[in-house]
Amino acid sequence: MKAMIFAAGLGTRLQPVTEKIPKALIEIGGKPMIERVILKLKKAGVTEIIINLHHFPEKIKSFLDSKNNFNIKIEYSIEEDQPLETGGGLKKAAWFFDDGKPFFLHNVDILSNVDLNKFMGFHLKTNPLATLFVQKRKSSRYLLFDKTMQLCGWTNKNTGETILSKETSALSEFAFNGIHVIKPEIFNLLKMDGKFSIIPAYLNLAKNHDIIAYQENTAAYLDIGKPESIAQAESLLKKMA
Repeated sequence: MKAMIFAAGLGTRLQPVTEKIPKALIEIGGKPMIERVILKLKKAGVTEIIINLHHFPEKIKSFLDSKNNFNIKIEYSIEEDQPLETGGGLKKAAWFFDDGKPFFLHNVDILSNVDLNKFMGFHLKTNPLATLFVQKRKSSRYLLFDKTMQLCGWTNKNTGETILSKETSALSEFAFNGIHVIKPEIFNLLKMDGKFSIIPAYLNLAKNHDIIAYQENTAAYLDIGKPESIAQAESLLKKMA
């Protein structure tokens, strides 16, 4: 089983820390975030990982080399000129996913104890193009799903902007948690090039393809994207232990 870790971001919200190291190497509970994500994927049965890099790529490579890549096959997708965001980064790494099997996408700055085996099992049973880990939690931006948990839209509470893929009633709001399972068929459907987010691509694809939600509301979750999140993460790790 394969996976991709998104680790190319500049980590601007974590400055000045990320002026010296990439976000992926910020330690939580004595371990860099990238180590936690790799070990989590490995435990779930992942045997090959590709990591996209831009900000201090050599520091990430050097760290993983020092750990013998945690005894897992690791490849890199270097985004030299600029981070390509989630959609562009995924499309650039398409060559890696050549086995025809569903794979995980995992943001490097996400701390969660979601059960990845159950997550993949759910995806294999339902067989959509993509399955997104979501929760009922407070956020400024939400994905909108119908009663069958099919993706139908997106809304930004701060700006009032709403995008609908399908006209339907009784939509429910869920926050996206930065972990997905995707079928490699998506690469034939992604028409955007260069730098782009995966969310607008999902919204466009949802018009004609099944993109569904995976809920695990009891799972711990934290986005390690701001300085205050690091302290929260230390506390969360104790609860997850």
